[in-house]
Amino acid sequence: QVQLVESGGGLVQAGGSLRLSCTASGLTFSSYAMGWFRQAPGKARATVAAISPDGVNTQQADSVKGRFTISRDNAKNTLYLQMNSLKPEDTAVYYCAAVRSSGGIFFIRPSSYTYWGQGTQVTISS
Repeated sequence: QVQLVESGGGLVQAGGSLRLSCTASGLTFSSYAMGWFRQAPGKARATVAAISPDGVNTQQADSVKGRFTISRDNAKNTLYLQMNSLKPEDTAVYYCAAVRSSGGIFFIRPSSYTYWGQGTQVTISS
């Protein structure tokens, strides 16, 4: 049974930082492209960042470029999202997701992903 468990969310002031983690089990982590997504109240789920199985290729949404960094540790079956210079508009539930892939291939659209975590709340106060 595949499980993705996010952690690291919380309440921080604007300008602060958080690091989200997503620990995977029940799959061969190094064979999956991974992504971070977020959903604010009343809005559709949006892609934040994605990373290839080998960790070489990444892409971030324009809204977070220069502030958020996606990374992974395949030895620890863990995906990370380092979030700096946080803004109130970053407030959302953040989800990690996985899709089987290989090498340097990653996916951007949420509909491409097979497995999803339960989400972790990130709230940024102004």
